[in-house]
Amino acid sequence: METYKRIRALFPDHHGLARGKYLPTAHAAHGTHHCITTFALAFDRTMVPAPGARLLEGLPDCDLEFDMQDVRLGWEADTGVVIGDLSFRGEALSISPRHALKRAIKAWDDLGYSVKVGIELEAFVMQPNGHGGWTEWDTPGAYVYGTGPAVDPVGLIDEIMEVADRVGLPVESINSEFDTPQFEMTLAYGPALEAVDHIFLFKLMAREIAFKHGLLLTYMGKPFADRGGSGLHVNLSLEDKNGNNAMFDANATDGLSSLAHQCIAGMLEHFEASAAICAPTVNAYKRLKPAQLAGYWANWGYDHRGATIRIPATRGRGTRLEHRMSDGAANPYLATAAVLQAALLGVKHKLKSPPAEEQDCLEHQSTTRHVPNNLELALDALEANTVFVEALGADLVGQFVAVKRAEWEKFISAVTDWELKFYMPYL
Repeated sequence: METYKRIRALFPDHHGLARGKYLPTAHAAHGTHHCITTFALAFDRTMVPAPGARLLEGLPDCDLEFDMQDVRLGWEADTGVVIGDLSFRGEALSISPRHALKRAIKAWDDLGYSVKVGIELEAFVMQPNGHGGWTEWDTPGAYVYGTGPAVDPVGLIDEIMEVADRVGLPVESINSEFDTPQFEMTLAYGPALEAVDHIFLFKLMAREIAFKHGLLLTYMGKPFADRGGSGLHVNLSLEDKNGNNAMFDANATDGLSSLAHQCIAGMLEHFEASAAICAPTVNAYKRLKPAQLAGYWANWGYDHRGATIRIPATRGRGTRLEHRMSDGAANPYLATAAVLQAALLGVKHKLKSPPAEEQDCLEHQSTTRHVPNNLELALDALEANTVFVEALGADLVGQFVAVKRAEWEKFISAVTDWELKFYMPYL
């Protein structure tokens, strides 16, 4: 094992933020403690009496535990990094997002399948606007699928790729996206927990490298009203006990197994309920609109970017389902757990997938079902779907919904610049 002066011990909170502590290596093996009421925090640090966060019970500690063998090379000098698991009074913390993902993985394992996941991530790069805020990064020569200085004038992406390679975060590809200054960053496919741990660390590492350049890498779903949003696509496949891709059936007309079709059916059955998890901010629903190729419609299709569930053309070992609803701000542990649990419910209940989408999804589509119109309605849909809530974890959902409802209340109470500019001159 590498020798480090300190260990950066991290865990994902309900927002997907990387919380943790620096620990001197000599003391790190004992783990550490964090106030469990961290799970009551909104983005603005106000605290919500969310179930499980124990705000009104003395704000006790939970424990962050990890194996020193899991410490990996970090991107800071003389620093190892590790993602730990949270426990409370000797039991796994039920409101922990990483625990929710591990539960979903185990549920599939109990059926005899190993879950493989690949994450595609999008983000915009911002620069200071000179007034204490942020504006778009100045990349006048940028274009979709661009590479090199025209899209990356300071070598930001070069440095992110170099550091990712050095610390063992397996980048598959990075390129500029359709809108500027936006980038798509894809990590290699792998076992589900490992793949999500990788994207969690990669998001943090890439954002911190951008900060060193005086830039902000934002995963916010829709930072610009006049451009597309940033997605987080969860690609899923299942491996049986013989090492075969269980999503593939060479004898099927479309190459998809009945298991794959049941997974699709489950994702669509629990489509509205999963929106609150996959699109967990007020801003997310400005990305999820018709004709935005962003997982708005409750549909699936063969190599169809207008469908929420896209089936890429690759078959054989590469057969997979691509879930396109989540945005870049989604907690990758929760979003992946939601996709896995919805798919699993499709298998357990032997659901049948509807016909594949064949219309363009720009002007026409075959369904009228779509994501809820805002975060409040998505939270309503989540709470109403008790089967999905139980699968994901009732404790976790209760805590998550309480924090997010408080977030919604802050939004609808806020007086915006738009209101002031639109109404005040006349009223």
